[in-house]
Amino acid sequence: MRNGAVIDAASSDPSVQGVRRFNELLASEPRVNATAIQTVGSKGYDGFAIAIVI
Repeated sequence: MRNGAVIDAASSDPSVQGVRRFNELLASEPRVNATAIQTVGSKGYDGFAIAIVI
């Protein structure tokens, strides 16, 4: 996601940090099952998250 920059914990890009924080919050919530899926298409790297409350 974000051209693969989400994997870089040292990134100072606020958008990257926002996506990282969102994923951390999803992972820490015991009532939620979630996964992030990276896609590659004509516009480059992108992705999305799917989450369900259990």
